[in-house]
Amino acid sequence: MTIILMRHGKPDYAQSGRLPALAMEAWCEAYDMSRVGDMPPDRCREVAATAEYIVTSPLPRARSSLEKLGLEAAAIDPLFSEVSLPVIRLPSPHLPPAFWLMILRLMWLGGYAGTVESYQQAEQRAQRAADRLIALSAQGNVLLAGHGIMNKLIARQLRKQGWLAEKHASSRYWSTAIYHPPFIQAGD
Repeated sequence: MTIILMRHGKPDYAQSGRLPALAMEAWCEAYDMSRVGDMPPDRCREVAATAEYIVTSPLPRARSSLEKLGLEAAAIDPLFSEVSLPVIRLPSPHLPPAFWLMILRLMWLGGYAGTVESYQQAEQRAQRAADRLIALSAQGNVLLAGHGIMNKLIARQLRKQGWLAEKHASSRYWSTAIYHPPFIQAGD
């Protein structure tokens, strides 16, 4: 009864050029609609093959990652979707999208959410996601095809509930984190 948190593969989406912060909302929407372009490494295939129950975010990069693995989700749930980036309406300067992604994520971590889910709201959603995965693990090994930030938030909630990490969540594409139930269950 393990929980496997897998980050999707590399999206087939170009990050070239320079954009104002104002254009990042459209850039993020296009990124959210992208599918995965690369193939999973053997280690990812091996770990994913141990799952008896598979859940995924509805975003195409997570769902197409399962397709690349030759797997199908038993459940598709927005509970597991990635945390959106806040928007700032600056028409300049024009900078690479990777720079804006870093700045916007740092702003979000620092408390600025604008119209998107706040850090505290994302933590609460991660708690619900962890509870759902724990409940599903009663059916056997569970695989979540998810996303970098949300997987890390879920991993933190699992550790808070005593789940033990065999391998921690990473931000790399196709990374897998494996969690085992506590030796002593609450109420025992």
